[in-house]
Amino acid sequence: MAETLYIRLGSQAEDEISWLIFSAAEQEIIASGVLANAEQLTDLTEKTAQRVVKVFVPGCDVILKQLVVPTKSPRAMHSAVPYMLEDELATDVEQLFFAYANFDDAAAGNNCFVAVVAHAQMQFWLACLSDANIKATTLQVDILAMPLISDQWSAIAVHAASKSSGQSQIIVRQDKWQGFVLDADAWQFVAQNQSVMFGSGDQNEQPIITAYSALPDSSQLTLQRVDEELPLALLAQHCHESKFNLLQGQYKIKDQHSKALTYWLWAASIAACALLLNVGYKSAQLWQLTAQQAQVEAQIIARYKKAFPQAKKVRLGTIKSQLNRKITQLGGANDSGGFLAMLAKVQPAFAKVPELKPESLKFDGKRQELRLQAIASDYQHFERFKNALNNANFKVKQGAQNNQGEQITGSYSISSVDSRKDQKSSKGRS
Repeated sequence: MAETLYIRLGSQAEDEISWLIFSAAEQEIIASGVLANAEQLTDLTEKTAQRVVKVFVPGCDVILKQLVVPTKSPRAMHSAVPYMLEDELATDVEQLFFAYANFDDAAAGNNCFVAVVAHAQMQFWLACLSDANIKATTLQVDILAMPLISDQWSAIAVHAASKSSGQSQIIVRQDKWQGFVLDADAWQFVAQNQSVMFGSGDQNEQPIITAYSALPDSSQLTLQRVDEELPLALLAQHCHESKFNLLQGQYKIKDQHSKALTYWLWAASIAACALLLNVGYKSAQLWQLTAQQAQVEAQIIARYKKAFPQAKKVRLGTIKSQLNRKITQLGGANDSGGFLAMLAKVQPAFAKVPELKPESLKFDGKRQELRLQAIASDYQHFERFKNALNNANFKVKQGAQNNQGEQITGSYSISSVDSRKDQKSSKGRS
């Protein structure tokens, strides 16, 4: 994001809070201001939208230490450091949080750089941000965001820390991992007693202090004044030079999706559910149709076997071709001598004698002869049926008739007169 919101918290809830919006692309300040106390942090909540939030905390609440630890294992080093510093710290180590920096170009002789801050102070800062629904990416010590100048110190005065004291604070960076924050009164004291600040009264050993603002009662110090800077703007321009972040260990920020990504994931989840439901519905339909198809196929095969009991192996794919062959064998609709044509000619005789009922029909394709087994209640019906066939130009040979109680069964051999002539003429030619 091109714009970043910088916030400098105070040590206590009643301390004033400075904020600034800086554009990295334009290298200019978009807006800035001061909040009266931590309760007013909610005024910045809307300003965090679509912006990265970086937070500075007062160096007076953090102790920076660099030391030599006789181990190369980070885990062993982190376990040893609290007890190595125990005698130098006024608070029990169990109540303190130790955050470590990873410097590739560590100072000669030092292999461990640690920032020490009370758990209560860390929890206070994080609670202030959480109550205002502000999610910060970094929590950086303001000292380490000051310009790092070779063989010089850098210093700037910031706005009054609290209403009760009304005093401004002076942030001083001495080295890569060294500095301090003092109230204005304390600054005047150490300026007048240089041995407190520098460890020696010899002014020749005093480093030059690059001052980015007016410093109170600094006549006895060696200052190099530069153009005045807005304190938070100065920190914003140089904080990227230090990668150290207090948000580590138990206070490390958990990965959080952006709102846009969260909405996208919700939309993707809904779409996936809809797709699964649609696929499930289509699968159910396909399964149902497959079951119906299997049922119909079974019915077709069963009826074919019933119609042609002599068939042993029946496959659905060949039933159509087999039926076509059967129809061809029986004679098509245009075949005047086939089974179907003969059956069509015999039908009127059945219509004239409805009392006679067929029991079975067999067709001899070679002889072009229809064999009929019928049943009736009287012999006269058989005679009437024979006469009807003769009138229809059929050659009829009547078989034996048997009386079975109230019913009489009989048989006929029926052939077309034309077909018989055709058969005789073909034999004569042969």
